[in-house]
Amino acid sequence: MTISRPLKTTLLLGLTMPMSLFILGVYNGVMQTLYRAGVLQQHDVAGINYYQGLTMHGVINAIVLTTFFAVIFGHYTIVHYLRKEPPKWSYITSIVFMITGSVIALVVMVLGKASVLYTFYAPLQAAPLFYIGTAMLIIGSWIAFAGWVPLWFEWKRENPLSKMPIAILGTFVNFTMWFMASIPVIYELLALLTPWAMGIREKINVPETRTLFWMFGHPLVYFWILPAYIGYYTMLPKIAGGKLYSGNAARLAFLLFLILSTPVGVHHQFSEGGISPSIKLWVSILTFGVSLPSFMTAFTVGASLEYAGKKRGAKGVFQWMARLPWFRKDNYLFGYFICGLILFIFGGLSGIVNGSYTLNQLVHNTGWVPGHFHLTVAGPSILFILGLTLYMFNHVSGKPLKHRATATIIPYLWTIGVAMLAHGLMAGGLMGEPRRTNMGLTYTNPESHLFNSAWVPSSTMTMLGGIIMGTAALLYFVIFFRMAFSRPTTTPKIEMIESEELHIEKPIPLLLNMRPWIILAIILVASTYYPSFKEVFKYSKPVDNRFDMENPANLNRNNE
Repeated sequence: MTISRPLKTTLLLGLTMPMSLFILGVYNGVMQTLYRAGVLQQHDVAGINYYQGLTMHGVINAIVLTTFFAVIFGHYTIVHYLRKEPPKWSYITSIVFMITGSVIALVVMVLGKASVLYTFYAPLQAAPLFYIGTAMLIIGSWIAFAGWVPLWFEWKRENPLSKMPIAILGTFVNFTMWFMASIPVIYELLALLTPWAMGIREKINVPETRTLFWMFGHPLVYFWILPAYIGYYTMLPKIAGGKLYSGNAARLAFLLFLILSTPVGVHHQFSEGGISPSIKLWVSILTFGVSLPSFMTAFTVGASLEYAGKKRGAKGVFQWMARLPWFRKDNYLFGYFICGLILFIFGGLSGIVNGSYTLNQLVHNTGWVPGHFHLTVAGPSILFILGLTLYMFNHVSGKPLKHRATATIIPYLWTIGVAMLAHGLMAGGLMGEPRRTNMGLTYTNPESHLFNSAWVPSSTMTMLGGIIMGTAALLYFVIFFRMAFSRPTTTPKIEMIESEELHIEKPIPLLLNMRPWIILAIILVASTYYPSFKEVFKYSKPVDNRFDMENPANLNRNNE
């Protein structure tokens, strides 16, 4: 389908701008591993200190890049399946808000005025513009979603007998969940943190800001991953040469994510007081529940891949794995999909450990935690973003993708790096290695009295994995920007790979109507967060504490 010039410009901007920022995100990620391994035994390099770089790494990679991609992939999916473009006002206003907000937040971080990590809750304090810029990015994504909703109802009126396409259901589930989860963080950013940073509000309730953030922070993980799930269900079977094993299973998996993603954020607060054990038990049960759609996906996609392998002549129980299109440059997307899927197996299993109230006490605030979430965000999420960014830019711009052999090798190289990095972090974490710590100043510095030789092998493994990931990213940037700066050779268009369903399944009305699932999602959120906030306000109060990363002393000398 051909597209209008304004939409084409929006899509290309939405792919190029965050990919440019991703260079800075990757650089700071590699630098983190050098600090942790003790190669760097100093506070800063090139004027960027450890926590400043850690904040840029987290905000750019986990919030900016993923939000831009989800919006652009959403536009692409909506236009392809509904055969209509969103209203011009929606996608232009959206991209202006998102780019402006991201640039504002980036400038504040580069100036060293927002070293508050990607979690950004109190008592660490950033400049007001950081909070405003972050809010603009999120609100911009809402505006894009608002433009898709009337298109869907218009399409449904014109196609009353047609089922909602799985990719459209996945997109609407993702953004419905995102909207519900990001309302609390917008309130936190604009009503609490911005006035506090401006000096209008003298005191702030720290547990309140943490709880508001994690209402958003854990669903953010699914916001990263669900675009990849859309690809696994609707694109990967065709890419592998087969068909989707079960469309109903795909629909059920997405709807389960809708109801279970948002209520589970409290499991990030298992080590905090002020929230009762009964609430934490309830959240632990819900967290185990959210693993169900992931297990369903593993089965359904696995069955689809097995079918593809057997169509290629595979026999026996395992031979189908060898018959899949590994390392084929004429099918480069397969590597980005399958490598992300493999990494997410271990990301999901390690996440179950985090969701267990008792096991969480062992790994809380250790290297295990970033090891786990790098298996998710740097696994299926980033790999899907990298692969689909090449694919969408190629089609929307009409510019050729050269060096396809290099593009084919990148996901495998990246996966080796992620596996090594995650293993180093998680192994070190099980030995007590802390997260968010410039270990080169102390624990991995032989000249420090805090030196711990037991953490040297694990931090070295982390560093080697980070260097391999950085190498893969460098190769990616070369081929992406070479494509971006080349001349168009084909007509710009939107074209998406579509997998057929293997079975003609009986329609299940409950899987074709989002309304009862949205109601149930709201009920589950209320069942978790009404008692949680009730206890937060009962056992805590606003205080006038404020801190920055450079000094553990309270910046407010009048603190009582």
